[in-house]
Amino acid sequence: MTTRVRDLGELRTELLFDIVVDLHPRLDVGGGRVFFGAAGGTFEGPDLRGEVLPVGGDWAVFRPDGTMTLDVRLTLRTHDDALLHMTYGGRWRIPAELRSELADPATRHLVDPARYYFRTNPLFETGSERYAWLNDVVCAGSGYLVEGGVAYRVAKIS
Repeated sequence: MTTRVRDLGELRTELLFDIVVDLHPRLDVGGGRVFFGAAGGTFEGPDLRGEVLPVGGDWAVFRPDGTMTLDVRLTLRTHDDALLHMTYGGRWRIPAELRSELADPATRHLVDPARYYFRTNPLFETGSERYAWLNDVVCAGSGYLVEGGVAYRVAKIS
C-alpha cells in the first residue's frame, strides 16, 4: 500500500508581536544548567501589547557543543489587563568563533544575530475570552540579544 502525501498548503506566518525580556544576572546551577530570571519587559504587535511581568524565566542548559537548550516560562499582562502564560523551548546555537564575543555581558548585544541561530516555539495559555484564540495557535520566534536581556520576533503559524 502506498501512502500519498496530501497537499496541505504552505505554512504561513503572521507577526504576533515583538517582545523584549529584561533579565536578572544569570545563576549557574551546575552541570551546564543556568537560570535567567525575568526582570520585566514589554511586547507589542498588531493585535496585542503589554508588559512582561517580573516572574518566571529560562531554565537553560548549555551543551558542550555550544548550543543552549531553552525552557522558558513567562507571564504577560496585556494593555487591557489580561494575563497570558507563555512557554517555549528552543535552541540557541553559538558557533565556536563567537563564544568569547558573546561571553561579555557588556557588549554581547552588539554581535550581529545573523551570525548565530536562535529560534523558539512559543505556546500560550489564557483564561481571557478576548485572547482565547491564543490557546489554539503555534508560534515560532527568532531571538537576538539586547542590552540587559533578550528579544524575539514572534509569528503565529497558520
